[in-house]
Amino acid sequence: MPIASTLDLVRAAHSRGYAVPAVNIVDDLSIRAVVAAAEATQSPVILQTSVKTLKSVGAELLSAIVHSVGHSATVPVALHLDHCPDRAVITEAIRHGWSSVLFDASDRDLESALEETAQVVAEAHAEGVAVESEIENIIGVEDGVGSDEAVHSYTIAQLADAAAQTGADMLAPQLGTAHGLYKASPVLRFDRAKELRALTDRPVVLHGGTGLTESDFNQFIGAGVSKINISTALKLAYMHSARAHLAEAERKDKWEPIKLIDDVAEAVKVMVIEHIELFGSKGKALGVAA
Repeated sequence: MPIASTLDLVRAAHSRGYAVPAVNIVDDLSIRAVVAAAEATQSPVILQTSVKTLKSVGAELLSAIVHSVGHSATVPVALHLDHCPDRAVITEAIRHGWSSVLFDASDRDLESALEETAQVVAEAHAEGVAVESEIENIIGVEDGVGSDEAVHSYTIAQLADAAAQTGADMLAPQLGTAHGLYKASPVLRFDRAKELRALTDRPVVLHGGTGLTESDFNQFIGAGVSKINISTALKLAYMHSARAHLAEAERKDKWEPIKLIDDVAEAVKVMVIEHIELFGSKGKALGVAA
């Protein structure tokens, strides 16, 4: 089937009480493994690319791989650009067939963030591409983007007003989570997600979910979150599996690259299936607009 609309997937998730997994892929292996997990569970899925991955693989090739895999998939697959403060990269992603983009303006002051977000929205909407907006930063650095300190924070009313002013389609507020692995227990803000959903009909996105419990995810989804990002968990599954395989290859002195690929793909697939079940999207592929 054709590449799905990110916005359609997250709106369906909100109306049906689950969250769509949005997984940060890094190569063709992880793309195929994530889609295989979605097909095994009949879940919609969003493939996310960091700016680093887009630049490493190249926008044209990366888009071609995702569109090829997505077209042969039996479930809706969307393509999203994660955390991008660079307007030129946003333009490149739009031109090469991304379903949606996250314009990360959290390093700008409010006036600049609103002005530039509105410009990105106009550019993206002209090509049928949705925009996720982040104007207050989620703590932590992910693939070289972000900050370990709160740079800008706003009230829920300000976030809702900003969405109305800019026309952004999805919102990524600070909900007490952080990118990467937690050094201490987070103070989760389920209340902020609920309050934001009460003020706007725009889908709310959760970043920094690694380390949260099933109860935490359930509470966020119940509060109105309908897209949950997975990045660190994929990196850990990918790299730990590769390390274990290479250690065993060293021990046996048997070197089979295809077996390495198979082992890493299986580890990624298992991890994604676990999150699909946590987010309640299993079996929800039917009836979702593509």
